[in-house]
Amino acid sequence: MQTQEVFVGIDVSNAHLDIAIRPTGESWRVANDPEGVAALLERLQDLQPQGIVLEFTGGYERLAARSLDAAGLSVAVLNPRQIRYYARSLNQLAKTDRIDAAIIARFAAAIQPQPRPQPDAAQEQRAAILARRQQLVEMRTQEKNRLGTAPDCVRERIEAHIAYLDAEIAAVERELHEEIQRSAALREAQAVLESFKGVGPVASMTLLIDLPELGKLNRKQIAALVGVAPLNNDSGRKRGRRTIWGGRGRVRSVLFMVAQSAVRFNPVIRALFERLIGAGKPWLVAMVACMRKILTILNAMMKNGTRWEPDYEAQRKARKAAEREAAEPVAEAADATP
Repeated sequence: MQTQEVFVGIDVSNAHLDIAIRPTGESWRVANDPEGVAALLERLQDLQPQGIVLEFTGGYERLAARSLDAAGLSVAVLNPRQIRYYARSLNQLAKTDRIDAAIIARFAAAIQPQPRPQPDAAQEQRAAILARRQQLVEMRTQEKNRLGTAPDCVRERIEAHIAYLDAEIAAVERELHEEIQRSAALREAQAVLESFKGVGPVASMTLLIDLPELGKLNRKQIAALVGVAPLNNDSGRKRGRRTIWGGRGRVRSVLFMVAQSAVRFNPVIRALFERLIGAGKPWLVAMVACMRKILTILNAMMKNGTRWEPDYEAQRKARKAAEREAAEPVAEAADATP
């Protein structure tokens, strides 16, 4: 007899983890602390589930996800929006922790999402420092906006706060630089990325920390992951406007800044931008196309460990042509095989 595959859904909160098992319907609750996670791990190791799904909750899921992954269990941490849309498709409108865990388990069994390795402590530390930098930059922007209309009685305080934020941002960037310098692999990867004209230290650090998949996926997968792949909007005879949506916002913001620099100083990206504008494309459409082109190039550079050169595109096309030419006799021989 074949045993049934077991799937686990875990609803995460600050204090508790609610667990549901599919297909048995079993459910229970443990504390979201080391002792509770240890008890959960012991119980799940006996079940040997095919897949475990948790929702991303901004950090509360981190302990459970990392512990389960370290134990060799198949773990996927998903955007809560996916689970919510799935619940609505089942007309499940009620919401409690126990119901949510059951829906997550049902989602895990039906969709079987691809598990992803969980970041280690060093990766999480770098991500936290990078997130703090973004928070500081946003605060500085808000203060600079206030300064324009601030009365004299508070202007000095705002200026002092901006100076403090400038110093904090510089300190955080130094810390990020030191974190990357500790790893030979990250140092080399940063050098590869910064060889592309338009990618500076902040952009390279963001790509290395927030997009560790760079160089490990194909061009379509990496574009979809970041959110620069145009999505169709067609129905019957309707051909709707293609738009980008979702993805990793911080990476996309950095790519936008890189594209703005590259259209001025990188001849390959400038030529693409001018061709699209000349064809009547809106400025933003041309910029998104440049962002995707840059991401594709950086992905290939990271995959091959090669640095950017002015004739990089010509070399890439020549290499592709040589690969196709080398493959042709093999294809002919395969066609001739009875």
